[in-house]
Amino acid sequence: MSIILDHVSHIYEEGMAMEHAALKDINLVIPDGQFIGLIGHTGSGKSTLVQHLNGLLAPTSGNVYYNGADIHEKDFDKKQLRSKVGLVFQYPEHQLFEIDVFSDVCFGPKNLGLDKKEVELRAYAALKQVGIEDEYFYQSPFDLSGGQKRRVAIAGVLAMKPEVLILDEPTAGLDPKGRDEILDQIARLRKETGITVILVSHSMEDVAKYVDRIIVMNQGQIMFDDAPKVVFRHYKELEAVGLAAPQVTYIMQALKEKGLEVDTDITTIEEAKTAILKALRR
Repeated sequence: MSIILDHVSHIYEEGMAMEHAALKDINLVIPDGQFIGLIGHTGSGKSTLVQHLNGLLAPTSGNVYYNGADIHEKDFDKKQLRSKVGLVFQYPEHQLFEIDVFSDVCFGPKNLGLDKKEVELRAYAALKQVGIEDEYFYQSPFDLSGGQKRRVAIAGVLAMKPEVLILDEPTAGLDPKGRDEILDQIARLRKETGITVILVSHSMEDVAKYVDRIIVMNQGQIMFDDAPKVVFRHYKELEAVGLAAPQVTYIMQALKEKGLEVDTDITTIEEAKTAILKALRR
């Protein structure tokens, strides 16, 4: 059930004075079940890339394949694709429009042609998966907090039972507690269901904590694509393009320079705590 991008390029306003290449010859394979972090500075091509994964944008050149089929072939069912590759936008207001929360989450599965009972069961299950309590089901989604709106938007995609969940900056503007709650729930969901998750984020700490693989975008191209520990070894190259490693990476580097025998590949606070205590006992 993989997604493959084969020499994909995307040019905005091609042939115009404002022509801009947002993606340049991208080759990428996204297999089942991975938790992928997609990072890059503003304008690096992250959002353009994820909008190619479910056909919201078409490549200027190259091909996108889902389960071996070219998604831009004339007879390909894009409606079915978007039920399987779900995208949650950065601003949840863009995806919420019904009179109440429950109706909003029912919208997607209803459009799949499912019967009323199945639609409501899916909506209820999805709202529970993201931690929305029953008392909010019949409130207007626009009366909710920012974090609750994000959860409802995610539930609306989950109700369609996607195989791939794409989250574009799902924690932007949230306080640390709200951010951790949403990402912890996504991590649990992925563990329980085996769903593929693609997390677009500016937070190096979030990416380091949760994902198995990091794809770094720079000027429309893939700069790095590897495990977090490997990618963050290149923190100087990341800094050169306006990014950074997690703060704990810099702390471990500084401790190493001061003579403490610690692993500088560490990327999370939990790993750092264990490594520092171990080094101090030696």
